[in-house]
Amino acid sequence: MSQTSQDFFSHPTAIIDEGCVIGTGTKIWHFSHIMSDCVIGEQCNIGQNVVISPKVKLGRNVKVQNNVSIYTGVECEDDVFLGPSMVFTNVINPRSAINRRNEYAKTLVKKGASIGANATIVCGHAIGRFAFIGAGAVVTKEVADYALVMGNPARQTGWMSEYGHKLKFNQHGEATCSESGERYQLSNGKVTKVS
Repeated sequence: MSQTSQDFFSHPTAIIDEGCVIGTGTKIWHFSHIMSDCVIGEQCNIGQNVVISPKVKLGRNVKVQNNVSIYTGVECEDDVFLGPSMVFTNVINPRSAINRRNEYAKTLVKKGASIGANATIVCGHAIGRFAFIGAGAVVTKEVADYALVMGNPARQTGWMSEYGHKLKFNQHGEATCSESGERYQLSNGKVTKVS
């Protein structure tokens, strides 16, 4: 059932199934299908031709670009960006003739992460806070906070700031974002923002 309310906007061609909770200020565009029991936070933008499967959870200010499929088992925290035509999976070994609905693996995309166009996220892994997944990457394992990963299979090639700029660490493991001026520390293979 497509609807427009005081709280959120839904294009007339969008389909919203029963039992969904949709936050204030969210916009759902042409030909998208929000399936039953989804929870979508405030100020989200769901582009054209998006499928959000049952029981998916999206946090606040999640941006979902056109032609994205978000399958059951996926949860996105606040401020996540999902690029055009990227896709999640939810079963490791799918077969058409075998029902694996009780085997859906969880995928958690943490706060502020960005996933580029045409990337594929193989299920059962977490994408770290403010991680950056390059366009076309195929993620087959956990991604660290602030990590930049690219390729097939995806490999880490650097670190990104919360503003989406590559960080250049000095010999003391310190870096500064070129846009925000925020400082970061690299220690024991982990990046943290210096408060």
